[in-house]
Amino acid sequence: MYTIHGIQHLGVGVASHEDAWKWYRKFFGLNVPFFNDEAPAPLMDIYTKGKTITKRAAMVMNLKGGCAMEVVCPTSFQAKPSEKILQLGDLGIFIGMIKAPDVKVAFEFFKKNGAKICSTVKQMPNGWDTFYVYDLDGNLFQVVPASDWYTDYDHVTGGVAGCTIGVSDIEKAKTLYADILGYDEVVYDETDVFKDWKFVPGGEATYRRVLLSQSQPSGGGFTKLSGKSYIELVQDLSERSVTKIYEGRLWGDVGFVHLGFDVREMAELGIELEKKGFGFTCDTKDALSMGEATKVHCTYIEDPDGTLIELIEVHKIPIIEKLGINLNVAKRPANKPLPDLMLKALKFSRIKD
Repeated sequence: MYTIHGIQHLGVGVASHEDAWKWYRKFFGLNVPFFNDEAPAPLMDIYTKGKTITKRAAMVMNLKGGCAMEVVCPTSFQAKPSEKILQLGDLGIFIGMIKAPDVKVAFEFFKKNGAKICSTVKQMPNGWDTFYVYDLDGNLFQVVPASDWYTDYDHVTGGVAGCTIGVSDIEKAKTLYADILGYDEVVYDETDVFKDWKFVPGGEATYRRVLLSQSQPSGGGFTKLSGKSYIELVQDLSERSVTKIYEGRLWGDVGFVHLGFDVREMAELGIELEKKGFGFTCDTKDALSMGEATKVHCTYIEDPDGTLIELIEVHKIPIIEKLGINLNVAKRPANKPLPDLMLKALKFSRIKD
């Protein structure tokens, strides 16, 4: 039987891979790579106007805890930001969430180190402290509180906690995110002009805002590392015409290119998704090599507004790649976490600046 374990990573398109990843290492502690490789991306042809692009992609994580980030930079063309002015409620992933043990401490670190912060510490509808910051490419991130840490790694933040997605109809979007992908726990469901969005583009308008999490996490190899994750659905209630964030653009252009989920038994999952109207738009069909040691099976589906969801079944990952020590994930029970010794050994791959 197939399982959907939850968010594995957030994909981010950047203009300079080296500069962006260095920034993510400094501010988000994302300094442990699962892979870092340059290769063609034929799987994405339908999202790159039928032409196979090449790109450098690194799947990176913070061993303190949290989901991973895939840093994507095209090498066959120059990634560019949208020519349109994007704002809250536009269709697609608009904000990436980063978890932190103390949001106020993180804010002071970002401020002291010259990050482009666009808000002071405010409160979300459920009372959480939060603030918003732009990366080097203008991608917007939100720092949120968390207490579910995997290690005591000394950094002011952990990794990815989720993201905020603009949708045209929240109830329709929930048929995928809640009913199928398992984010069925409603943390809050509020309609208002929100104080924490005061300095976020479009934040002066009225929105319906629903924060979702998993009521019954299914476990999986990376569950102890990832911890609790969130998907926030946002619907603009004004009369303006919302924009599709990637309309007329290429996958890999600057922005949040997809949200990735960790799954098992991809073939069975594909049959079920097809029945429910969310069939694969592209599929590697089998294990795909990502770098020297990582092997995965990747597919894509779209939410009701065309936002890209990547589904990933991991077959093999490197533990200490330089020593040729790998783990065959496919042979492990679907809901069994990976051994702590193996996950924590990933620290030997840490990039130090």
